[in-house]
Amino acid sequence: MTTASPENLISEGLAALRARNPARAADLLRAASGAMTPERMPWPALAQAELALGNHAAAEVALDRQLALAPRDVGALLAKGQLRQRVRDDRAAVSFYTTALAQAGVSGIPRGMEGMAAAAQAFIGQMQGAFQQHLDAVLEVGLSPAMEEALGLLNGTREIDLQRPSLFYYPGLPQRRFYDPSEFDWIDAVLDLVPEMQAEFTAITADEAPDTFAPYVTSTPDRPAPNNPLLGDPSWGAFYFWRDGAPVAANAARCPATMAALAHAPMPMIPGRAPNALWSRLKPGTHIAPHTGMLNTRLICHVPIRTAPSCTLRVGSETRTWEPGVPLIFDDSMEHEARNAGPETRTVLLFEIWRPEVPEEDRTAITRLLEGIAGYDGAA
Repeated sequence: MTTASPENLISEGLAALRARNPARAADLLRAASGAMTPERMPWPALAQAELALGNHAAAEVALDRQLALAPRDVGALLAKGQLRQRVRDDRAAVSFYTTALAQAGVSGIPRGMEGMAAAAQAFIGQMQGAFQQHLDAVLEVGLSPAMEEALGLLNGTREIDLQRPSLFYYPGLPQRRFYDPSEFDWIDAVLDLVPEMQAEFTAITADEAPDTFAPYVTSTPDRPAPNNPLLGDPSWGAFYFWRDGAPVAANAARCPATMAALAHAPMPMIPGRAPNALWSRLKPGTHIAPHTGMLNTRLICHVPIRTAPSCTLRVGSETRTWEPGVPLIFDDSMEHEARNAGPETRTVLLFEIWRPEVPEEDRTAITRLLEGIAGYDGAA
């Protein structure tokens, strides 16, 4: 064996491995490793032979040589993770497994290693649960909302969600999904009027005409129709009080309490564009697909008028439900979606407000900008 060339040793070693003779394979490949340049040595094969013989330390050395040459070798990463798991080095095992699965998402799982990959994924999930339990024990006292979110980001149950408005991005604003209603001094005056608004809603819907609630998603005659499955569908219905910057006189006259409530809110006044304020109705089985709003300089407010079970609003990685007397105030420039999975119809008073961090002088500039955009006809 010692007189054979390194290439022959490798060839014979690989043949012995295929013949399920790991002892001979290991002898041949060990001999080759002393004479072959590291770049040409099949370190994974040597690791496989050593593993079959129970020589875990030697197998790990061979895997380390391979990873030094090919840091994203999926098979070597999975095998390294298994060895770290075997010696109860769980954090290292998770690190190698995570890297292996991330690379497999790009280059695929090597044939025959699907079981190893599945086991790696299961182990990662198990360790995430154990890690969460450990952190819960360490932080057993009550946490602030910011720390709750930070902990969720650390353990992978939350994501970093970013504003992605489709039209206008104002820099430097905090990336907040939901705002606490107590931060707004005008909200109590709105909530005080909820019983009267509910009475108005009941009166209008008692003998509802077919066109009382129009579909929220509509098309404009001189523009392409929106690519939205709810186009023209009254399952997501709208009863407007303000639309594109102008009050809807007939509806406003029928609902003075609702108009009085809206007067308390700092709604943007931009002719041709804002405010928009409406009863937004979501019928059972309706799903508003994930989307983002046009601006990050506003927030959307939902004041519950008629709540319903199994209705959810997801903003980024946080999901909430509508509860009686509890407004939801959120940044719609983050991806969001709503779903009514229950048997009853949900209705909220939906309106937009200026985002509180935007100073008055910039609100004025934004108003002029959006007026200018609306007034541009493209004519030379």
